[in-house]
Amino acid sequence: TSAEITDEKIMGLYMKSVLENEMAPKSIYKFCKENTVKEEDFYKYFGAFDGLQKAIWSKFFKKTIDLINENEAYNNFTNKEKLLTFLFSFFEMLTLNRSYVLFALKQHRNTLENLSQLKGLRVHVKDFATELIDEANAGRTLRITKQSPMLFSEGAWIQVLFLLKFWMDDSSPGFEKTDIAIEKSVKTIFDVFDNTPLESILDFGKFLYKETFA
Repeated sequence: TSAEITDEKIMGLYMKSVLENEMAPKSIYKFCKENTVKEEDFYKYFGAFDGLQKAIWSKFFKKTIDLINENEAYNNFTNKEKLLTFLFSFFEMLTLNRSYVLFALKQHRNTLENLSQLKGLRVHVKDFATELIDEANAGRTLRITKQSPMLFSEGAWIQVLFLLKFWMDDSSPGFEKTDIAIEKSVKTIFDVFDNTPLESILDFGKFLYKETFA
């Protein structure tokens, strides 16, 4: 019934459809018919499949935030620990949905076309990173010691993109190499903003080189 149809229900049906058929639905009409959903209920939440795909990524983010906020100790974490917790939790969320994520990010030959569905996620990640830096800056009295929220948030987003590609290619048991990459990348980004980047960047660079060319 219409009362039972929610945005999350439609997202689940879409993810199931692309995995079972190994292709995206040809039309909203056909998708709704195959899943016994009224078109009007689909359009209540989404204007097109593009919007639905973006909403799935936003849902991954929001579920991750809800999960980490369940930990009462989270609010007392340092900013570095908060970013680590977010990234570990986010990639655990993606791992639970790995088959769909791999399909979604390899659906088109054009990489930029695949990445367009991440626009909403980019906003969420940058807002999250900005909050972290704003918290850190609140405790700094000198302007010269304050960090740039814009630069840090953009760096955090680039970091997520890198880790996403790394995770997609990771064939290690339990994606343990992705966990190492998360730890090293977070250490690097914070060291860069603390003006002591050289050692961490070299360490991270050696790790990337080894994983890419070894």
